[in-house]
Amino acid sequence: MTISVLNAEGVTHGSAAIAPALQAQEIKPHLIHETVVAEAAWRRAGTHSTKTRSERRGGGRKPWRQKGTGRARAGSTRSPIWTGGGIVFGPTPRSYGGKVNRKIREQSFMAALRAHAERGTVALMDPTGWDEPSTKRAVEYLRQAPDRLDERPLGVVLGDPDSVEALSFRNIAGVEIIPAEGLETLDVMSVRSLLVERAVWEALVDAPCEVEDVEPKKKPKPPKKKQEPKKKAAPVEETPDDEASAEEAPVEEAASDDATEAAPAEADAPEGDEPTAETAEEPEAEQSEEQPEAEVDSDDETADEDEASSTDEDEEGVS
Repeated sequence: MTISVLNAEGVTHGSAAIAPALQAQEIKPHLIHETVVAEAAWRRAGTHSTKTRSERRGGGRKPWRQKGTGRARAGSTRSPIWTGGGIVFGPTPRSYGGKVNRKIREQSFMAALRAHAERGTVALMDPTGWDEPSTKRAVEYLRQAPDRLDERPLGVVLGDPDSVEALSFRNIAGVEIIPAEGLETLDVMSVRSLLVERAVWEALVDAPCEVEDVEPKKKPKPPKKKQEPKKKAAPVEETPDDEASAEEAPVEEAASDDATEAAPAEADAPEGDEPTAETAEEPEAEQSEEQPEAEVDSDDETADEDEASSTDEDEEGVS
């Protein structure tokens, strides 16, 4: 069982054997659970607080006399049943941490480290020699690191939380900077992969690392993503209903165009030439008046002929 050792570029250039004390440690989940629960409880602030009736200000005078008012008897305005009164059995500042034996804590911490080592989710970091913080360089460092370090969240354990490495890694999403001082089992178990400084690891396992050189192999750069040309929108297929509506639309548009053309023509015509209902009825009335005159003329002609014939008969009779 070995651990990868990374150079300044994040490439594996060696493998370190696990310390004998770590290799001999048996993984006991129940001990890890007990320690993690206790450490999480110790991290609670426990600053919640409430005041009892004795801690509330005021309420030293009896609100009203004991008898004769018809109201319920009361001795203080800071009674818990009053608004503004004290709190009964409220929370007070306290510590939630419990006691865990020192040997159990040590065993659980070593077991957590060994669990990461068995899964291959821990790697050691040699001094980088970076002069200034660079998130871009840190991203490339993690890209060259072993594949199991891609699991997030990633814990970077450093001796100096204000170092150049810490300032470079802290801006990466899913990466957490963990100071080596005060490192606990909860910190180790709350991340899915670990990147530890080599000097810090030696201090944690209390043994020097024996590193075997390995030929470094850089990972090739990922190919650049080509921008795909924008796809043209596919033509919309017209349904029979759409075709019928499309055929009706030009007819309606043509009718509306004719109406709009006729309206300006009527507006341009002079007012005197516009035919009205009265002028349209006048010719019919004249024709109806002319017809009786024609009938009267025909009657007069027949009457003249009758008179002429009667005069001729009278002259013949006299003669």
